[in-house]
Amino acid sequence: MSQLTVFTSNNPAQPLLHTTDSTVIQRELAGAGVRFEQWQADAPLTADSSAEQICSAYADDIAKLRAEGGYITVDVISLSTSHPDKAALRQKFLAEHSHSEDEVRFFVRGQGLFCLHIAGKVYQVLCQQNDLISVPAGTPHWFDMGAEPEFTAIRLFNNPDGWVANFSGSDIATRFPLLT
Repeated sequence: MSQLTVFTSNNPAQPLLHTTDSTVIQRELAGAGVRFEQWQADAPLTADSSAEQICSAYADDIAKLRAEGGYITVDVISLSTSHPDKAALRQKFLAEHSHSEDEVRFFVRGQGLFCLHIAGKVYQVLCQQNDLISVPAGTPHWFDMGAEPEFTAIRLFNNPDGWVANFSGSDIATRFPLLT
């Protein structure tokens, strides 16, 4: 079940809001400029499904997003508990960073935690299968896949180079709860 927890950026011990209500999640994130929607991710995929199989299964959704946002690059990130570099990959995404373009993710399997640092608040969004999130360009954030990752997400980019991060150098991500 998707969830949203909101904190002030200087108090990770006391949430301002915690909800699993998708309508509230969508409203709160929209107020912060973040797109959050629940789509249907019901193609029969596994952790071993290829990127081509995943993109083929969700071709209509990808085409819709490409038409809406002019995205030119699409890829798939898929990690499972058996991935040999899971710890290193987790660390790569845990540092606060931003991008020069929107970060669009459609979760088609598993879950991941997006932590968005916006206007003195931290919005922790636990994205699950069926969730679409679009983090606006320039938004400081970090992502946690957990110590035992199990997720597949379709990623869309306006940049032909794909995922390019601008790290802030802040240690804020170390102060907030992560996935276990």
